[in-house]
Amino acid sequence: MSLFVDTSVWSLAFRRDAEQTIPEVLELRRALESGDEVFVTGLVLQELLQGFNKPKAHERIVEYFKALPLLIPERDDHIKAAELRNRCRKKGVQVGTIDALLAQLCIRHELQMLTTDQDFTHMSKIVRLTIWT
Repeated sequence: MSLFVDTSVWSLAFRRDAEQTIPEVLELRRALESGDEVFVTGLVLQELLQGFNKPKAHERIVEYFKALPLLIPERDDHIKAAELRNRCRKKGVQVGTIDALLAQLCIRHELQMLTTDQDFTHMSKIVRLTIWT
């Protein structure tokens, strides 16, 4: 299955001081090196760039992401993301607006989410979001 990589994993992968034995970072590297499909969206790119202020890091990230397929949400994705968020809230799981949209993109495109963010794990118990483990 193809992967959608969340900001949490990219952030760890780009940090020089992060321990590089984190399973999700190792899986990202394995997927990229083996030619597996790895997808992102503009929101992930934006979040990542907001977290790295230095010009060299900014240029490196922008250049790196040029090689990756970029998912662009459609109107229906926003509608379904709102429904997903409301469904989760009714079950007691709080989901942010951006996370709901990222989950919806994974569901629509049948992508496995690679993340270290436990909010997605909680969400996956309510909606058909597949999390890499």
